[in-house]
Amino acid sequence: MYVYLLRRSSSDGGAAEDVLFIHGFISSSAFWTETVFPNLSEEARARYRLFAVDLLGFGRSPKPGDSLYTLREHVEMIERSVLEPYKVRSFHIVAHSLGSILALALAVKYPGAVKSLTLLAPPYFPVPKGEKGTQYVLRRVAPRRVWPMIAFGASIGCWYEHLGRTVALVLCKNHRLWELAFRLLTFNRIRTYLMDGFFCHTHNASWHTLHNIICGSAGKIDRYLDVVRDQLRCDVTVYHGRGDKLLPIQCSYAVRSKIRAPASRSSTAPTTSPSSSAARRPSPESSRRFGRAQVAETAVKRVCTIGLLSRSKLDL
Repeated sequence: MYVYLLRRSSSDGGAAEDVLFIHGFISSSAFWTETVFPNLSEEARARYRLFAVDLLGFGRSPKPGDSLYTLREHVEMIERSVLEPYKVRSFHIVAHSLGSILALALAVKYPGAVKSLTLLAPPYFPVPKGEKGTQYVLRRVAPRRVWPMIAFGASIGCWYEHLGRTVALVLCKNHRLWELAFRLLTFNRIRTYLMDGFFCHTHNASWHTLHNIICGSAGKIDRYLDVVRDQLRCDVTVYHGRGDKLLPIQCSYAVRSKIRAPASRSSTAPTTSPSSSAARRPSPESSRRFGRAQVAETAVKRVCTIGLLSRSKLDL
């Protein structure tokens, strides 16, 4: 697995804390290294050791043709590529979209090691009783429609495998040619890290990751959030773009509802209104017992964890 590591020079001594950044679906570590990392303060650079990974099958990481790209495979690859070789004992997690599911899986596996969770647009769709989780989430993530274009692309990739495979073969196997053509057509005026992340994957990786994790983990996410609520003592902060065309902001509100204190302790849980930028701080006891579940609804996506990142816009 490809790992981008940002840390202060070894002459300054070891960093105080570790932070793991996990990108979303059909993306790469450049999602973080081209947007958040350049805007970090010197204090943050000096205090934190920052890891941005390319998930298995995406970016510059290996793309094994015989892999099913299951949740276990992705988590084990993060363990072997980051946690074990760099001797990471405790860490913060910042994750986007697909990465939010992996972040929750890591938090459940290492409840005493995760110091905070920051999730951007988590793909959480509570499954109604009587519905099959995989099919329900698939219909929500990729409804069959032709507009906007991002929804049309998701529909093609999810429901029509033969078309998705053809597109992947044409684009991804010749991604350098398409990247060059894109730069020429735009006179190299448009930053292309999102395009690079899109081109540098295979249909096998995207298809299996979508169906085995985003859709196939529908039932697991409920259990993960229960563990986060009942066992983790860390802060949980969720951010979601108000104009997200693919994942509605209700996904983040559902996460907050799942993590918040039970009804008998609701007076200590933070509350938000749709127009608020952040939740009110709960009581110290509530923070220790249930963690802080916050949702911020913003016109642009923002990443901000206390003491870690300055409030940085992701120009998407």
